[in-house]
Amino acid sequence: MGENVVGTYYYPPSAAAMDGVELGHATAGSKIFDDDGRPRRNGTMWTASAHIITAVIGSGVLSLGWAIAQLGWVAGPAVMVLFSLVTYYTSSLLSDCYRSGDPVTGKRNYTYMDAVNANLSGFKVKICGFLQYANIVGVAIGYTIAASISMLAIGRANCFHRKGHGDPCNVSSVPYMIIFGVAEVFFSQIPDFDQISWLSMLAAVMSFTYSVIGLSLGIVQVVANGGLKGSLTGISIGVVTPMDKVWRSLQAFGDIAFAYSYSLILIEIQDTIRAPPPSESAVMKRATVVSVAVTTVFYMLCGSMGYAAFGDDAPGNLLTGFGFYEPFWLLDIANAAIVVHLVGAYQVFCQPLFAFVEKWAAQRWPESPYITGEVELRLSPSSRRCKVNLFRSTWRTAFVVATTVVSMLLPFFNDVVGFLGALGFWPLTVYFPVEMYVVQKKVPRWSTRWVCLQMLSVGCLVISIAAAAGSIAGVMSDLKVYRPFKGY
Repeated sequence: MGENVVGTYYYPPSAAAMDGVELGHATAGSKIFDDDGRPRRNGTMWTASAHIITAVIGSGVLSLGWAIAQLGWVAGPAVMVLFSLVTYYTSSLLSDCYRSGDPVTGKRNYTYMDAVNANLSGFKVKICGFLQYANIVGVAIGYTIAASISMLAIGRANCFHRKGHGDPCNVSSVPYMIIFGVAEVFFSQIPDFDQISWLSMLAAVMSFTYSVIGLSLGIVQVVANGGLKGSLTGISIGVVTPMDKVWRSLQAFGDIAFAYSYSLILIEIQDTIRAPPPSESAVMKRATVVSVAVTTVFYMLCGSMGYAAFGDDAPGNLLTGFGFYEPFWLLDIANAAIVVHLVGAYQVFCQPLFAFVEKWAAQRWPESPYITGEVELRLSPSSRRCKVNLFRSTWRTAFVVATTVVSMLLPFFNDVVGFLGALGFWPLTVYFPVEMYVVQKKVPRWSTRWVCLQMLSVGCLVISIAAAAGSIAGVMSDLKVYRPFKGY
C-alpha cells in the first residue's frame, strides 16, 4: 500500500523483514548484505570525511570575516578553535551511539532520531524531533535568503561595472527569491537521498569554488593594502556603540557555531561506513578528526583573510557585501557557484523532513489514495511515463512556497545565520550527544566524567542563549529600516 511511495525513501525495511537479519540469522557472512539485511556498505574514513566537509563548508564560511571583525585577532580565531574542539568531542560521543549495546554487533540506529529514541525517554525524543525539524526549516529559509542575495549581487556587480561604483544600483531581492523557490519546487520532487547524490556532488564542487575565490580575493586585497588590517579586540567602540559591540560579538558566536554544525547528519553519514572491523564508531572518529581539522584550517584562512583585507569594514558576506567590485566576472562566477551549491544544500537538508512527514501521513491514512497512491504522467507522447505521488508533490511544493514567503519578509542573512547556529548548536551538537553517551556508557552520576560533561553542556547552553539574543537584537535593528517586499 504505502510501501511503493514512502517505504523506498531511506527508512529501514519493515519490522517483519528485519527481525531475522538484525539477529544475524539471514545474512551472517554475506558478501552482498550487511547484518541488518541492507546492501553492503562500502564507505571508508575518506568518504565519510568528504561527506562531512561537503556538508560543513557552506555559505556560512562567507560570514566568518565579519565574525572575526567583531571579535578581533585574539578572540576571533580562539572562538573558532573552541567550537572546532567542542564539535570534534561531541561528534565523537555521538558516533558511539550509532549502535545500541555492543559497538560491533549492536543494533544499528539509522538516523539521529533513531539514536535518541534508543537511548533517551519519549519526551526527549519529541523535543529532539521538534528542534531538528525546526532547524531544518530555519536552514531552508536561510539558504533561500543567501541564494537570493548572491543572485542579486550578480546583477549589482554588472551594474557597478557599467555605471560606476557611485551608482546605488538598487534592486529588489524578491524576484530572485521567487526564482530560487521555483527551482526548489522542481528539485524537491526528487523522492530521496539516493537520487540527489549527483546534485550533492555538484554542490560540493561549487562550495570549494566560491570559497577559494573569496580566499584569493582576500589575499589580493591584503597585498594591495600593503599589510593586514584589523585590531586585537575587533571593531572599536565609537565606530559602534558599546551595546552594539556586545550584540554583534554575541551574533559572531552564532555565525561561527553555524559554520561547524553537522550533527543532524552525522549518524546518516556513519550509516554509509562498511561493516566492522574496525567498528563504524572508530572509523567515524578518525573521519571527524580529519574533516574538522581541514574545515578549521579552511575557515581560519577565509575568515582571517576577510578581516585582514577589510578590517572593521569586513562585509557580512564576503562576496555579496561589495568589499570587492572587480574583477566583476570573477564575482559573478563565485556568486553563481553559491547559488548552485545552495540549490543542492537545500535539498540535502530538507529530505529528512520531507520523508518524516510523508512517512507519518502514510501511517496515519494508509488507505488514502491521495497519500499513498501514484498517478502516471507522460510529459509528451514520445516520453516515458513517470509516476507522481500527489501528496508528495503538493506538500513539498507548499513547504517551498512557505519558506520562500518567510524569506521575503526576513532577508537578514547574517542575523538569520547567527540565529540558526544558536538554535541548533547546543541541543543537537552538545546536549543530546552528551545525554546519550551518559546513558549508553552508564556514566555514574556525580562522577568526575559526569560533572565535566554537564559543565560542557551548561557552558555551551550559555553561549547558545547569548548568541541567539545577539541575533534577535540584530533582526530587531534590521526591522527598523527594512520594508518588506521593497528594494534592496
